[in-house]
Amino acid sequence: MIHYILTSLCVLLLSFGLKAADPNGIIKGKVFDKTTQEPLAGVYVVYGKNLGTTTDQDGSYIIKTTEGKLKITFQFIGYESVTKDIVFKEVETIELNIGLEMKVREIDQIVISANKNEQKVAELTVSMDIIKTAFLSDNHITDAQELINKTPGIEVMDGQASIRGGSGFSYGVGSRVLALIDGLPVLSADAGNIKWQFLPLENLSQIEIIKGASSVLYGSSALNGIINFRTADASNIPVTQFFAETGIFGKPKNRNWIWWNTPRVFTSASFSHLQKIGRTDIGIGSNLLIDEGYRRLNGEKLARVSLRLKHFNSKVEGLSYGLNLNAGYTIKRDFVLWENADSGALKQNESATIKLHGDFLAINPYISLKKSDRYRHDLRMQIQSSRNRFPESEKNNSDAVSAFSEYQLWYRLFEFLDLTAGASENYSHVTSNFFGDHTGLNVAGFAQFEIRPLNRLKAVAGLRIENNSLDRKNDKVIPIFRAGLNWQAADYTFIRASFGQGYRYPSIAEKYAATTLGSVTIIPSPGIQPESGWSSEAGIKQGILLGKMRGQADFSLFMSQNKNMIEYFLAMYTDPDTGIPSTGFKATNIEQSRVYGGEMEFMMNGSIGNINTTISGGYTFIYPVEFNKVTNKNTGTYLKYRRKHSGKISLNGSWKKFESDLSLYAKSKILRIDDFFLSEVIGEAILPGFPGYWQKNNTAYYLIDGTIGYKLNSMLSLSFAVKNITNTEYMGRPGDIQPQRNFSLRLSGKF
Repeated sequence: MIHYILTSLCVLLLSFGLKAADPNGIIKGKVFDKTTQEPLAGVYVVYGKNLGTTTDQDGSYIIKTTEGKLKITFQFIGYESVTKDIVFKEVETIELNIGLEMKVREIDQIVISANKNEQKVAELTVSMDIIKTAFLSDNHITDAQELINKTPGIEVMDGQASIRGGSGFSYGVGSRVLALIDGLPVLSADAGNIKWQFLPLENLSQIEIIKGASSVLYGSSALNGIINFRTADASNIPVTQFFAETGIFGKPKNRNWIWWNTPRVFTSASFSHLQKIGRTDIGIGSNLLIDEGYRRLNGEKLARVSLRLKHFNSKVEGLSYGLNLNAGYTIKRDFVLWENADSGALKQNESATIKLHGDFLAINPYISLKKSDRYRHDLRMQIQSSRNRFPESEKNNSDAVSAFSEYQLWYRLFEFLDLTAGASENYSHVTSNFFGDHTGLNVAGFAQFEIRPLNRLKAVAGLRIENNSLDRKNDKVIPIFRAGLNWQAADYTFIRASFGQGYRYPSIAEKYAATTLGSVTIIPSPGIQPESGWSSEAGIKQGILLGKMRGQADFSLFMSQNKNMIEYFLAMYTDPDTGIPSTGFKATNIEQSRVYGGEMEFMMNGSIGNINTTISGGYTFIYPVEFNKVTNKNTGTYLKYRRKHSGKISLNGSWKKFESDLSLYAKSKILRIDDFFLSEVIGEAILPGFPGYWQKNNTAYYLIDGTIGYKLNSMLSLSFAVKNITNTEYMGRPGDIQPQRNFSLRLSGKF
C-alpha cells in the first residue's frame, strides 16, 4: 500500500513539473504462460532504470512513455526472462503480448559457495544442493533448522547438522558443518554451534549446501561441509513481502502423552523489503515468533531483524561497499530430558529445564573492487556477539564476542587460469561462569587455482595453511589440501571427481564446559585434540528432456574418513576441583570413522495438461563404520547416531489460482546410540523408561507434509499446511520426540 501511495504522489508531482511531457506512445498487453496460456499476475515489466510496473490479476500491463525507444524486460520467478526493443514512429499505441516459458535450465544455475566465485552449478567439482526461497513459503517453514533437515542426505539432530553421515550427535557443542551468511561464518564463539533461530530467512536469494570437506576455503568447522545463506540484491522494482501465520499442534499418536487442556498454538509474522535508491541497494527484514510448544516447558519467543546496505560508487567503476546487520533476541527453554516414556515423553523433567534469555548481533562491513572480468578484491569484516542469560541458573551465563576479517583476491592470470587467494583471522573472547574466561585466535592463508586446459575440462587445486591458539597456547600449523576435476562430456552431461581434507579445532565448550542438568553431569576436557579427515566423491550431473518435462539428475558415490572424532563418553573421572571420583560425561577423542555411500537427486518441471508441475527428490545411502587406526581396517561397528537410508520426494503443482505441494520423507532406523542410554541402571536414571521404549520404537519411519494455496489477487495469497499428516511418532536423539501432526494457516503478500 505504501509503495502505491508513494508512486501516486510521484506521478502527481511529475504531472505538474512536466507540462509538455505528453506520452509519445503507449504499450499495453498481457503476459501469460506460454504452455498453458494462463495469465500470469505479478510479472515484473522493467523498462528503464528504476522504472517498471507489474501485471495485474489478468496478466495485463500498460506503460505510458515519452521516449521514442524502449527496452522492456519481462521477469517472473520460475520463468525465463524476455526482453523486447520497442521503437515508436509517432504518437501510437502498441499491443505487446508476451508468453513466458518455465525455466528448464536448472543445470545452469549460478552459485558462489564452492570456489568463492560465481560459476554454474553443473561445472563444480563437488556436490552442491540449492534451496530456493519458494520452498520456504510453499512449505510454511520459518526455522532454518527445519529447512535444512528436509534436504536429501542431511539430518539436523537437536541442532547439530550432519551431511552424508559425517557427524553424529555431541550434545549441542561443536559443529562439523559451517553455517555462513554471504560467505561469513556464524558459529558461536563459545559452544561452536549454529544459532539456527538467528539465521535470516528474509530477503534470501538461495541457500547453497556443499556436501563434503570444505576447509581449504572456509577453515575449521567446515570438516563435513558448509551451508551458505545468500541474501538477495535489489532490482529496479521495489519488492515488499510479508506473511502472517498461525497454527496449532494436534494430539500425539500416543494419547497418554497429552498434558494440555487447551490447544498448543504457534504464531509467526515476517516482513521484508528490497529497493534500489539511486546507486544504493537497501534491504530490511524482520521476523516474530511465539511458539507455546507441543512439549511442556519448551516454548519460545523470538524476534530477529536484518539490514542490508550496498552502494555502487559513481566515480570508481566496479567499486562497491556496504554494511550488513543481523540481530535477534530469544526467550526459550530447550528440551533436555523427559519425565518418563509412559505418560511424560512430552513433559520436560523440571530438574533439567533452564530458561534462556539470549541475544545475537552480527555487523559486517565490506568493500569490493571488481575490474571487468580480470580481477576482484574483497575485504570483509564481521563483529559478532552472542549472550546467554539464565535467570534461574546464573552459573551458566556466557558472553562470546568474535572479530573476523578476510581479504580475498580473484585474478584471471590467463584465459585458461584463475587464482583465488586470501588471508583471514578470527579472534574470539569468551567470558563465562560456565566455560571460564578464554581467548582464541585463528589465522590462515589460502590459495586455489582453477585451470581450463581443454575447452570442456576444468581442474581445481587449493591449499590452506591454518593455525589455532587458545589462551596464547599455539596448536601446530596445519596444511589442508583439495583437488577436483569437472569434464563436460556432452552438452548437458557433466562428470566430476574431488578430494578434500578437513580439520576442526575443538570448541571452548568441549574443552571447558562443566555443569549439571538433572542427572547429567558434564566434566571439562582441556586436553581434547582437534579432529581431522578427508572426503572424496565421483559424480555425474545430467540434464533431462522428456516431452514437456525438463530438468536434471545427479548421481554420486562418496567416501569420507575422519580421526579423533570428539564424543561425550560416560565413565568415572576425578573431579578437578574436589579430587573426588565421580561419574559424568567428558568430551573424548574416541571415534575413528569411515562413511561409504551413494546419492541420487533429481528435479523435473514442466506441464501436464494445464497444470505446471515440479517433481523433485533424492535418496542417500550410507555405510558408516568405525576403523582401527592401528590396522587401518574397518571394525564392523556402526558409527553412532547415523541412519543407512534417507529419501525424499516432492510434487508441486499450480493451476490457475491454485497451488499445492505434497512431500514424502522417509528414514531408516538409527543404527547405534550411546550404550549407557540402554542400560537398565544408567539409562533409566537419565531417561526413565527409555531403554524399553527404544527397543520397541527405533524403527524406520516416513512423514507426509502437504500444502494448498489460493491466490486471492495479484498481491495476496492464502495457504493451509498440514505437517506430519500421518501423525508419525518418531525421535531424533534419545528423549527428543519430534512434532506430531500440526496445522497452520498463512496469509502472504508480495507487492
